[in-house]
Amino acid sequence: MTTGYPAILMLDGRLGVVIGGGAVGERKVRTLLEAGARVKVITPEATPRLQKLAEQDRIELHVRLYERGDLKGAAVVIASTDERDVNQAIYEEALDEGIPVNVVDDPPHCTFIAPSIIRRGDLMIAISTGGTNPAMAVRIRERLEKEFGPEYEAYFDLIKRLKAEVDQAPTQQERADSWYRVADSNVLDLVRAGKIDKAYARALEMLGAR
Repeated sequence: MTTGYPAILMLDGRLGVVIGGGAVGERKVRTLLEAGARVKVITPEATPRLQKLAEQDRIELHVRLYERGDLKGAAVVIASTDERDVNQAIYEEALDEGIPVNVVDDPPHCTFIAPSIIRRGDLMIAISTGGTNPAMAVRIRERLEKEFGPEYEAYFDLIKRLKAEVDQAPTQQERADSWYRVADSNVLDLVRAGKIDKAYARALEMLGAR
């Protein structure tokens, strides 16, 4: 099996279909919602959480078995059923329709693999073993979560406030240099200490050094 090509799917407003509504399917639904996707779930049994999401009109829930044609209009498909024959049928329909598909814990029946991820606002760190050892990917993620704490979300919120200033630089190289000066400064340390105003002032100081 090849190592694959790393990418992030931009799913805002696009349809993601999840077949299977157990605990795994529920996690996949949550991830798709975080990506801004419209989500359709098809499952003979739905968890209370999925039922609540449907009641809130956050997902389209069909409590029934999968049928061919259920993938129409999907931008991405995730199969998390316990039935091998059903997963195979989903995989084949997705291939026929040219839709990216992930059959959970079955790399040979995936056209993409969902990595273990850490989210800190705009920061996303993805860890993948290519389907070889997902448990190790989870353990690595847990270690990285300790290193990249919640302060990174506040840091990137601050960084977004600087974009207009950085964009004033006339060349791409000068813009890159500006971001590196901020990244290499003590701005993150100030954010970590809760000194957001001082962090912002320090970042502006770094930008003014060009």
